[in-house]
Amino acid sequence: MQHILTDETDEILVLTLSVARIPFLDFNQKIKLLKNLDNPQSLALQSIEDIYKLLQCQKVSRAYWNGSDNLRMAKAEAFQCKRLGIKTLLYNDPLYPEVLRQIADPPFLLFVRGNENLPGGPNVSVVGTRRLSTAGREAAKSFAYEAVMDGSNVVSGLAYGADACAHQGALDAFYDNPGREGLGRTIAVLPCAIDEIVPYQNKRLAAQILQSGGCIVSEYAPGTPTQKRNFVARNRIVAGLSQATVVIEAPNGSGALITADFALEEGRDVFFHQVAFGQAAESISQAVKSGLEKDFATGRVSKFKLENCPERFLKEGAPVIKDYKDFCVALTEMPGMRTTGPIQGELFT
Repeated sequence: MQHILTDETDEILVLTLSVARIPFLDFNQKIKLLKNLDNPQSLALQSIEDIYKLLQCQKVSRAYWNGSDNLRMAKAEAFQCKRLGIKTLLYNDPLYPEVLRQIADPPFLLFVRGNENLPGGPNVSVVGTRRLSTAGREAAKSFAYEAVMDGSNVVSGLAYGADACAHQGALDAFYDNPGREGLGRTIAVLPCAIDEIVPYQNKRLAAQILQSGGCIVSEYAPGTPTQKRNFVARNRIVAGLSQATVVIEAPNGSGALITADFALEEGRDVFFHQVAFGQAAESISQAVKSGLEKDFATGRVSKFKLENCPERFLKEGAPVIKDYKDFCVALTEMPGMRTTGPIQGELFT
């Protein structure tokens, strides 16, 4: 199928997508390469040796390059972006979120469906386990509801459990207050191509996010196959879009704790909701831990994943919050002003 792209804007988009598609280049190398190219055809004519010579760096072993195939795929991606109304935010675009640009490994290119102004904030990231307790579900929805009412956007990953509940709470605030000005929205970060939804069962929720004026973002172009490593990579964007991440519930080895680690590595705030230490959450945690212990015994999971738990973050000073209002108070407190949960015997001072 031939994809018809007509103007100079299309040419720039195809060039950007052509560079973004190169898997053996890192963020800084892509920036340098893009600055040294005038059009996508010039890149297609480069050999892999030419590319590395232009970048003045050593060739990566087993790196593969086919310029004509890359150009063909970039044109197909550009066509889909135009057809579906997908916006692209290059790292130097004024709408590219500054807080995301500051992380150690920012996406070279962000794809956005919906309101492309939202990723710039103000945002708060809400994450947690897929195996959420009833109390955890209510906590995620309530926290997101109040955040949106206060004008903050709620960022999460559109996964089952805490993510879906956080998005739903944000949507409830929007639909409960028609016409009200100053409301936040919700932002879903995908681990897949921007023209897909993973998990598929949350497709209706994704549609509601767009209908409410929210947005869906991904670093993966239309048609990109979903790979297992994308899920961890997605977590750095969830953490990177906000100055603070709130963990609702997270048993040992939870992906939400990876997001929390990303946030701390970037100097962002991490908070745990008190429901993470309730009886229902503890019951789920014990069941998950038992399964991890069996997997560890057979070499299927690492010792770090087995031992990674919310208590580790509490020992390192992560505050525990009751709700959104308490979260706002905690943001203004000096470190160490509140006790941090079961480690010290009490949840709150």
